[in-house]
Amino acid sequence: MKIAKTVITALLLIAFTGTFAQKPSVIIRGGINIANVTITNDGDIDEANSLTSFQAGIIGDFPIISILSIQTGALVTGKGSKTQSGDPSSLNYSKATSNPLYIEIPANLVVKTPTGPIKFFAGAGPYIAVGIAGKLKNEGKIVGVSYSNEEDIEFSNDDPTTLDYEEGAGFGIMRRFDYGLNGLAGIQLTKAVLTVHYGLGLAKLQSGSNSSADDRNKHRVVSFTLGIKL
Repeated sequence: MKIAKTVITALLLIAFTGTFAQKPSVIIRGGINIANVTITNDGDIDEANSLTSFQAGIIGDFPIISILSIQTGALVTGKGSKTQSGDPSSLNYSKATSNPLYIEIPANLVVKTPTGPIKFFAGAGPYIAVGIAGKLKNEGKIVGVSYSNEEDIEFSNDDPTTLDYEEGAGFGIMRRFDYGLNGLAGIQLTKAVLTVHYGLGLAKLQSGSNSSADDRNKHRVVSFTLGIKL
């Protein structure tokens, strides 16, 4: 967490104190998230359990030189996963859909092609995020009797550096703070920006060594967005 904050601070200082090759621009961005949670210690995910969500927010593009810029801003972004046990046609079946919402601050170093009305770009950098809301929906059957309920996701303030204490576990109780790395690539037109993003969460959803079974649970998000340059 401290490393991610340090890198983001350094990039922001460069962006705001450097000599800009071009005028900074503002991008209003929105799109679709395909979210999931890792299920193994190697970072694998269960493709069948992906969850469709959204992201929206504002990004500032701060050029350093003509082909290099720093992009940072604030996004409301949905993450989460679906889990399922049993078959819907069987007597016992359960399904849970967890859809937490975060305010996320990325700080990406972006390289662009130098000339032309259409520019291609790619970049990467860290992000930090804080959970603000979300829903957990449970549904299924017990001995053939159907049930369904929905509750708000709770966020604990458990310190991710704490190794011997945990305030909560499960997709209904998540750590409030998330951090990780993201990569992006896309096309920039005169006013529109089309981008594909990948968010690689590095923080487990619940911290504490007393929940080693949850060590593998980290956010993974693929996003497809459209941005409008102001």
